[in-house]
Amino acid sequence: MLKLILYMIMLPTIALSQEKIGDNGLYKQDWFHQSFLEFNDDAIEASESGKYLMVLIEQAGCAYCRELHRVNFQNEKILKNLRDNFLIVQLDLWGSREVVGLDGMSYEERNWVIKNDIFFTPTTLIYEVRPNREVKEIFRMPGYLKPFHYMSSLEYIVTQQYLEKNFQHYLQEKFDAMRARGETIDVWQ
Repeated sequence: MLKLILYMIMLPTIALSQEKIGDNGLYKQDWFHQSFLEFNDDAIEASESGKYLMVLIEQAGCAYCRELHRVNFQNEKILKNLRDNFLIVQLDLWGSREVVGLDGMSYEERNWVIKNDIFFTPTTLIYEVRPNREVKEIFRMPGYLKPFHYMSSLEYIVTQQYLEKNFQHYLQEKFDAMRARGETIDVWQ
């Protein structure tokens, strides 16, 4: 019995010790794309695989970045949607790696982030390739979204509702449909 109690006490520590944190202090996922950080090429690669390019900007010590990895990225439905529909490239808000932006210019990560008006983390940018091969940002998640809203944002993109309405209208219609079916809505989970 004592061993069981000790195990239960140690379990959170064991689970946390298995998290992958890179040399730059960012949480890592095996399924993130290993990119040369040339976003036009990444977007085209994503498009050729039937996916969208997702650029995830984080920073070391960010509590909401940790929450994104520990909560959202542990949700099986979210994880499946991400893996099936998005090519994900991670950037460091303060990083110095070379990034080639959509304009073809080279920047350090931190300068590309400033140029794109990103000031806090996590921030998620989603890009698509248009028929003329032009790459456009189609959605931006500034900050952390709880799992319900995060999954809804992914569905909003994958179902291409962004072509017809803004995200707020999409969410309102989703809430209305859920209420009509008698479903309880817990947006904080």
